[in-house]
Amino acid sequence: MGRAFQAESSNYYLLLGTTLFLVILGLVMVLSSSSVDSYTARQGFFGIFWRQGLFALIGVPLMLVISRLPMRFWKRWGWLALAGGAFLQLLVLYTPLGIEVGGNLNWIGIGGFNMQPSELIKVGLVIWLGVILAKKQRYLNLWGHVAIPIIPVAGAAVLLVLMGGDLGTVIIMAGLILGALFFAGIKLRMLAVPVILGAFGIVVIAFTSASRVSRIFSFLGSACTDTSGECWQSLHGKYALAAGGFFGVGLGNSKAKWSWLPAADNDFIFAIIGEELGLIGALVVIGLFIALAIAFLRIVRSSHDMFSRVVSGSVMVWILSQAFINIAVVLGVLPVLGVPLPLISSGGSALITTLIAIGVVLSIARGQTTLPTDDDLAATGPASPARNPVARQQARSQPVPRQPARSQRAQR
Repeated sequence: MGRAFQAESSNYYLLLGTTLFLVILGLVMVLSSSSVDSYTARQGFFGIFWRQGLFALIGVPLMLVISRLPMRFWKRWGWLALAGGAFLQLLVLYTPLGIEVGGNLNWIGIGGFNMQPSELIKVGLVIWLGVILAKKQRYLNLWGHVAIPIIPVAGAAVLLVLMGGDLGTVIIMAGLILGALFFAGIKLRMLAVPVILGAFGIVVIAFTSASRVSRIFSFLGSACTDTSGECWQSLHGKYALAAGGFFGVGLGNSKAKWSWLPAADNDFIFAIIGEELGLIGALVVIGLFIALAIAFLRIVRSSHDMFSRVVSGSVMVWILSQAFINIAVVLGVLPVLGVPLPLISSGGSALITTLIAIGVVLSIARGQTTLPTDDDLAATGPASPARNPVARQQARSQPVPRQPARSQRAQR
């Protein structure tokens, strides 16, 4: 009970407070943006909201429970999330349980419950990368030790999601892997070739789908005026932002949500935020993600071991890159990719897995306020008291042995 009420660090409370604020804001905006679509689907005005609220009631306590688990738990059992997500993704691809949504075969339905296994793969990939890079810490300057087993395992995970056609999630996973390698201290010249090859592969894959090609060319066109075709969603997203102005039209007063804007409660919820809350509300959302980035960076800088640094950094890249892509799509900076806004958009599997990932980072932040265990010291390797602040503190607490007094004859 004493540990349960132990005072945590400022990094812990900054990350926890920002996350909870984003979840609450997301519930409010899901209620506002989904009421019309929920009613037309004969679920009542609050059907989608109640479902999202249930996922939040599951995800937030789960995040808090996970934040109490020690890091050695994740080092030992975290790979199960990657294996379980890959197994479910195989069921999506090769069994009738797979569900196709928007041209992407990325959902699985079991007993009336639908989820995205790719979200669980992202959580497992984050923890697995942290464990592997921590074990290979002394050999990360050698390309062979970096490539094996990261390229086969991480590449297979990305390939499984790519086979379902979800290019947006593949881009997020590629950024997550590169972020883990960067925070592990891999030299940038070693990352140059994989980045170039990955960018070339994404371009090639993007042009293998007719729907993606039409969206890309409509985005690259000088003027997209087809309001009933490929430009429908992007144009009405901009119309919603323009209608909001500086102060917005008021919470619940959006016109775009009346079946004018597809995916108003999911991929384009930022457009509804801009319409109802105006430029001020949009800047508040961006400011919250900036605060989230500051909390992650502070935890990364305070990490004493490779596992904590890699996991915190890769989760930060995952959440912030996804938020950047979603907002850029709504603003018309990028073509439509179908990436939800983390912690705000409706979607149960995305919300719960994101909260699980943040819970793991919170457990790392909690560990920074306590002395490392013997397992942690063994994992990081021996360190001299001059370089280890914990060792210096323990050295000061040890009693200084007294030298035996020499006789007067010896002194002479």
